[in-house]
Amino acid sequence: MSDELSSKRDRLLDLLRGLGSCAVAFSGGLDSAVLAKATRLALGDRAVAILGRSASLAAGELDAARRIAAEIGIHLEVVETGELRIEAYQANQADRCYHCKNELFRCIEQRARELNLAAVIDGGNQDDLGDYRPGLQAAKERRVRSPLAECGLTKTEIRRLAELWKLSIWNKSAMPCLSSRVAYGQRITPERLAMIDQAERFLRERGFLPLRVRYHSGDVARVEVSLEQLPRLAEPQMRREVVERLKSLGFRYVSLDLEGFRSGSMNAGIRD
Repeated sequence: MSDELSSKRDRLLDLLRGLGSCAVAFSGGLDSAVLAKATRLALGDRAVAILGRSASLAAGELDAARRIAAEIGIHLEVVETGELRIEAYQANQADRCYHCKNELFRCIEQRARELNLAAVIDGGNQDDLGDYRPGLQAAKERRVRSPLAECGLTKTEIRRLAELWKLSIWNKSAMPCLSSRVAYGQRITPERLAMIDQAERFLRERGFLPLRVRYHSGDVARVEVSLEQLPRLAEPQMRREVVERLKSLGFRYVSLDLEGFRSGSMNAGIRD
């Protein structure tokens, strides 16, 4: 471990000890897992992981989150969130993530109070500060702290910590919520989220990772896979199987994005 990373790690643990107790907004992804591990080291049983469950959570992610929480040794609570009942969330404008995070943090805050936990923290990191992240505003308004960002930890450094702490997901790809696959302006519905979830599950089972199935107007699926896997997906037999399956799920058209997989590609229009 480099001296710089060692210093940031120590600063993180000191910050967490100063909280006394906390609830970790937990998804089972890399950032929240590293934060949960750090809270476990710093606070022991005075740290609790809390996960929000709704239709926007991809199949298998809850079980995966339970496995990583057990691996870390932190107690995991699951709360039901109601973002799909919020009109501003359903409308799916560029601030959708704000409404999602605001509802998530509201639910976590409520459970944290019931558990007598002093603070709510999330896995925001230094790299997030330079991206379009309306959820950061919700965290600020709800006084949710982001210790990884406060200590200047980047995504690369967080992954390195996960590896050093022997977390099994140290090399896991990002898995944002299913709603992030729906083009801005297209309404978020449980049916559309289920279409996306089942389509991605079908492709993952055939070895396509990293992967996104994006939903666009007119029930169009825009499939993103790595550039190396583009030729395989375009093979006649595979292409037929994918088209047939995605159409059976409710997609009218199935397109292959020739730029390949890009995390956050839906934000391109906003940044431009």
